[in-house]
Amino acid sequence: MAEDKKTASCPHCSGKHKDRDDKEKKDLMNRLKRIEGQVRGVEGMLENDAYCTDILVQVSAISSALNSFNKVLLANHMKSCVADNIREGNDEIIDELVLTLQKLMK
Repeated sequence: MAEDKKTASCPHCSGKHKDRDDKEKKDLMNRLKRIEGQVRGVEGMLENDAYCTDILVQVSAISSALNSFNKVLLANHMKSCVADNIREGNDEIIDELVLTLQKLMK
């Protein structure tokens, strides 16, 4: 029997889950949809033999949009998951946050 999409095992995921409110989820999804559109635009530019610097500028815009997505998600994570865990006495969340920040700052 196939696993439920939400409980499916991902080798890159922690196995933890977060219930997001509709507003947060909608904002994050909208950001990702815009990024997805930008990536498709770059694919089109490449297929149409666009000039290298034009493509590079668009890829830079995608990188900036992904960084912005990460900033919003990180802020939400710190305000909810991290704060809630600390309030509950789970200081191990701080080590998890430090590791996450180290991965983001590669």
